[in-house]
Amino acid sequence: MFLTIGTTGTPERPATDLGFLLHKHPDRSQAFSTSYGTAHVLYPEADAERCTAALLLEVDAVALVRRGKGKGRGGAPDAALAQYVNDRPYAASSLLAVALSGVFSSAMRGVCAAKPELPARPRPLRVEIPALPARGGPGLVHALFEPLGWRVSAEPVALDTRFPQWGDSRYVSLTLESQTLTVAETLRHLYVLLPVLDDAKHYWVSSDEVDKLLRAGEGWLPDHPEQKLITSRFLSRRWSLTRQATERLELVRLAEADDSEVEDIDNAVEDTDDAVEAEAETQERPTPLAELRREALVTALTRAGAARVLDLGCGQGQLVQALLKNPRFTEIVGVDVSMRALTIAARRLKLDRMGERQASRVQLLQGSLAYTDTRLKGYDAAVLSEVIEHLDLPRLPALEYAVFGSARPRTVLVTTPNVEYNVRWQSLPAGHARHGDHRFEWTRQEFRAWAAAVAERHGYDVEFLPVGPDDPEVGPPTQMAVFERKATGAKNESARGENAGNRDENNEKHEKSEKEAKAA
Repeated sequence: MFLTIGTTGTPERPATDLGFLLHKHPDRSQAFSTSYGTAHVLYPEADAERCTAALLLEVDAVALVRRGKGKGRGGAPDAALAQYVNDRPYAASSLLAVALSGVFSSAMRGVCAAKPELPARPRPLRVEIPALPARGGPGLVHALFEPLGWRVSAEPVALDTRFPQWGDSRYVSLTLESQTLTVAETLRHLYVLLPVLDDAKHYWVSSDEVDKLLRAGEGWLPDHPEQKLITSRFLSRRWSLTRQATERLELVRLAEADDSEVEDIDNAVEDTDDAVEAEAETQERPTPLAELRREALVTALTRAGAARVLDLGCGQGQLVQALLKNPRFTEIVGVDVSMRALTIAARRLKLDRMGERQASRVQLLQGSLAYTDTRLKGYDAAVLSEVIEHLDLPRLPALEYAVFGSARPRTVLVTTPNVEYNVRWQSLPAGHARHGDHRFEWTRQEFRAWAAAVAERHGYDVEFLPVGPDDPEVGPPTQMAVFERKATGAKNESARGENAGNRDENNEKHEKSEKEAKAA
């Protein structure tokens, strides 16, 4: 297997800087032992204007078969009957990708002790691979590399130049050129995409491959148009690993879109009021506020006649679990941005052991409430229980539009802490919020003003209900707004129907009059 990486330079920025970046001296050829042969690094040319590094991998075909325990490259699809004599050791594959990561590990991480400023600096690069398996043809090669900033040439390799009628093989001769990428980015692209194009690996793919994919794909894979194909092929189409990687990539994408850290988004695991709901221990322990809240929500949903319900910001799935106990709720969808919370919810609900009929009623989705989502349209009701206070105030309009303007369920239930009641919590220091992640806590007047404005903007009626003991001075611990969409749409449709009917009737009368006039 053979690959070259070349660059050009100037006297001020010589091309031989490539040697520093790759940690391999241009004046020497070096050999490195791998599990399946020997990797040689040499420089066909090296001066201030042009420098090219070549990686030549000699594959030990016998070791390859023996390490694969007779299964043909660890289960690769096309070596079962031709273990010792086949063309695969000569074409770029996961063998070359592994050699790249081993021989150029420091370069792939973007580390250069001799010249620390070099790794982050883009430079003109040219990569050539004479024989590259491309299951999907040249079109797929372009689709994978061009979104990353490469100018791609993928020339099909003929099966036999003496017999052109035989057509092309599944191999291409690949040339990549770029002026805007770094050497580290180049190596990470190749490490992931070579085995993706080959659609096979020479070793057993285990869970640690997900971490390898995410490390090498950092900064480019979450937004790649072919992310699903890349993830599936890199993980040898193992469904469980692919799902795990996809979920983690989605979390990274949401964090980047929100300009925050993944850890800050994936934090919805704690029950919101555990620290403050426990009053001084008494002989008869009162019902926890979280339980009172769920009971109030179920009652309001039942009163609204809802059957298909969204739990937006479902956390660990306590409300979803409560709704599943009531057969009137035929479809329950829990949505949360935190995959950790959704994983806990799945365990709480025992989704893996749930019967088919029960499982058909529930679904857990990852998503951000700050963005519109077509999956959330068409439901009877949506619940935002202890959610809005976890958003920065400037983000509330986005949530408002996503729920009330885009999804537009018939009923929306919103609960949030009543900050006036905080003085009744003996365990809560003065001036502190009930939860460390609360960005604000509203008074009853502030909450009602916000809810009334939302209802007015989006065509809903709203009423307010207390949750928990309603203190005559400071109100209830939790305040709930019940939004009901106004039925103006139905009236307008009816009016449009009546107008259309009248027009049709008038047209018929006019045509009849014309016919009578002609007959006379």
